[in-house]
Amino acid sequence: MDFNFSEEQLAVRDAARDFAKTELLAGVIERDEEQKFPLEQVKKMGELGFLGMMVDPKYGGGGMDTVSYVLAMEEISKIDASASVCMSVNNSLVCWGLEKYGTEAQKEKYLTPLAKGEIWGAFCLSEPEAGSDATSQRTTAEDKGDYYLLNGNKNWITNGNTASVYLVFAQTDKEKKHKGINCLILEKGQEGFIVGKKENKLGIRGSDTHSLGFTDVKVPKENRLGEDGEGFKIAMKTLDGGRIGIASQALGIASGALELAIQYSKERKAFGKPIHQHQGIAFKLSEMATNIEAARMLCLQAAFLKDQGKDYSKASAMAKLFASKIAMESTVEAVQIHGGYGFVKEYHVERLMRDAKITQIYEGTSEIQKIVISRELMND
Repeated sequence: MDFNFSEEQLAVRDAARDFAKTELLAGVIERDEEQKFPLEQVKKMGELGFLGMMVDPKYGGGGMDTVSYVLAMEEISKIDASASVCMSVNNSLVCWGLEKYGTEAQKEKYLTPLAKGEIWGAFCLSEPEAGSDATSQRTTAEDKGDYYLLNGNKNWITNGNTASVYLVFAQTDKEKKHKGINCLILEKGQEGFIVGKKENKLGIRGSDTHSLGFTDVKVPKENRLGEDGEGFKIAMKTLDGGRIGIASQALGIASGALELAIQYSKERKAFGKPIHQHQGIAFKLSEMATNIEAARMLCLQAAFLKDQGKDYSKASAMAKLFASKIAMESTVEAVQIHGGYGFVKEYHVERLMRDAKITQIYEGTSEIQKIVISRELMND
């Protein structure tokens, strides 16, 4: 792996950093408190190309590599994880799935506006009783000849109300178990498709997270993504890339917390000198920085393998497992370094701590990542 970033990769990183500081930082605390989706900011992210970074330019995307995506995700996540999760879902889950498995007609109709950031999408896999166990889909898609009749519910859907395009996974043939699952493309506003309540969350409170309901929704056969029964395969392959996005989000949350902790430790004095000169604080900062750098290397390794067309399932699971752990640990330490001020919203670190926890849960819990890693180890 080349540790030297290209000029293009550095330009993408710098553009994301500038956008985060100039467009996302202002109002981020208020959006968190009010659970307000960063609508205008996400629109600008689309205009700048951050919502379709890796999509082929012929479909309106940026044609960038995954390493550039990791660099941009880290910078956005340092400031606003609610905005970065929208970016992650649109890039890693929705656009990637459509480009990899979609027909040319599907790409022209759905992928192009998604990649251009004119609209954004949602990935609908989790259910009330089928979160980590994606094989236990209770949402059904009954084959009616030229269309599917969709019924069921989905939970914890990012971009649930603001999305225009939804990739929905449903069971068509229960006898075939995971081989009887299909992925269907839905559009917002279809008859029988209802957006449920918005979740009142601990963290990423600006993220638009809703439950969805489907009652006799007619989905044309041409809106099936991939071959019949290929839905589970599509979901698992898509989640491999999704883990890189969430690992990068966790990395950004951790590195953002470290930057704030370093800044505060230089300004805050105790016993006649800045607190970073006290060994207890210095050791905390040193360990945080080392762990974050290790997480960064895991994220970049997974991205590099993906860009090289190599198997990245194990690498992405490792990156997600470790980076999310370090995000949680680093943000807790950042709050501790800030002392009482760390408990105050205006210093940002308490929000980063709350945001960090979700990175250990979505795209598969830490336990699921360990299962993925162990299976890959046995296959090596």
